[in-house]
Amino acid sequence: MKSLHRHLIAAALLGALGLGAIAQTQTPPSGEHRGHMMQGERGRHDPARMEEFRARMQERMAKRLGELKQKLQITSAQEGAWTAWTTAMAPTKMQRPDRAEFAKLTTPERIDRMRAHRAQRNADMDKRMDATKTFYATLSAEQKKTFDSEGMRFMRGGKRGMGGHGRHGA
Repeated sequence: MKSLHRHLIAAALLGALGLGAIAQTQTPPSGEHRGHMMQGERGRHDPARMEEFRARMQERMAKRLGELKQKLQITSAQEGAWTAWTTAMAPTKMQRPDRAEFAKLTTPERIDRMRAHRAQRNADMDKRMDATKTFYATLSAEQKKTFDSEGMRFMRGGKRGMGGHGRHGA
């Protein structure tokens, strides 16, 4: 019985040591394998990478819009509404606050700035929604069916949701 007891204690100690080894922190990935693709050395935003990322996103958006336009079979009479909608859907350039200036603000002032930023984002989104409703009203019944299925795919960014985390609830 003492032998079994010793074996159990030894197994428990080995297990505890094994868990400690697993729990050790790992070094963060470096270079191209870093989590945020727009960061350069030392985790700072790399303007060249950000421009490259924006250019790729614009190419993808132009490709998706071209595919959607082809599937919708936009007529010459609808061309103006199409142009107005695609212009409204173009992403707005995000204005990043100056960190040094932001750090000088008091907490209530920061909250006010964040609220103003949120209000601007909401206004931009409202503009896009209104433009979509206006464009949708110009479509034929068949085009509306296509837009209902394909248009949401376009707004979602393909098969993945915001941030590329997959389709939720589907």
